[in-house]
Amino acid sequence: MSRRPGRRYRDNLRIERDNEALYERLAALADNERLAQVYRRIAAGERANARFWEERLGQLGEAVPAPRIGMRVRILGWFAQHFGTGFVMPTVVRLEHADHAATPVDRSGHRDHFAGALASPVQRHRHGTRSGNTLRAAVLGANDGLVSNVSLVMGMAGAAAGDHAVLLAGLAGLVAGACSMAMGEWLSVNSSREFYQAQITERAERFAVAPEDGRRDIADLYRDKGLQPAAAEHLAGHVAEAPRAALDMLVREELGIDPGELGGSAWSAAVSSFCMFACGAWFPVAPYLFVGGTTALVASACTTLLGLALIGLGTALFTGRGVLFSIARQAAITMAAAAITYAVGHLLGIALGA
Repeated sequence: MSRRPGRRYRDNLRIERDNEALYERLAALADNERLAQVYRRIAAGERANARFWEERLGQLGEAVPAPRIGMRVRILGWFAQHFGTGFVMPTVVRLEHADHAATPVDRSGHRDHFAGALASPVQRHRHGTRSGNTLRAAVLGANDGLVSNVSLVMGMAGAAAGDHAVLLAGLAGLVAGACSMAMGEWLSVNSSREFYQAQITERAERFAVAPEDGRRDIADLYRDKGLQPAAAEHLAGHVAEAPRAALDMLVREELGIDPGELGGSAWSAAVSSFCMFACGAWFPVAPYLFVGGTTALVASACTTLLGLALIGLGTALFTGRGVLFSIARQAAITMAAAAITYAVGHLLGIALGA
């Protein structure tokens, strides 16, 4: 059963107000006036959307809640202030998609603003966009480290292993997991880069040998976008006069990649994965360095909950869900995994001991 209209409208109003506050903050932090103007125009659109839901609440006879800045806006604003607006844009875009599904309000103006006035500023923010995606990967990497290592620590504790054994297992799990994640990321990025590079090389050679085929492909792309055949052929002829631009267009449209990026740096991805996995894995094992016995087990559970709260907070930035919901979901999943491994470790400890 769906929620009653008043509650839905209040949630939608909160989303629009958060978006308005976020874009106003980005406008204040933008590094050039052109970009700031675009952010302000989008904020004005969000303000209009907020008024839409205020009116709907009024029609229902519901009280309109007072404006307040949400936690997501504060956190994203902090990141934007310290790392630049481009750093948070991937997250903002994800939240826009999530909010669009929740609030049936026309947002086509956002796309128009960014497609026109923001074309060159967005290109200048490519590095920041990659950083924003790295931020998301960092949160997920820390989550992997925490969940896997708390499961390992609880499994050893359930087997009634000594504190020294639990500590060694936790540290071994931290190092092994971090190395595995780093190697996996390095191979993944390199393999992706090599695959796309081979695809680009093949298209470049084909275009050099048979430029008429490349021109025909470009014309087909324009026709697929709705242009008349004559207009598509005319534009394709102009694009084909610049081979690099033609190849760039074919790669972007056919492969869906940016030839200038190709997945980013494999070494950066590996180092980031290693560090973030290790950070997450450190929470459950750290108490065993200072205390032992039941005290260490309880302290490990407490530091794990602290890590889960931080990761849940980070996850909420990328999913658009509430902070409390994200933390609760994260805690439930991790506690279930820890309980299972504790029980299995306990049973194995009894069986091996017997």
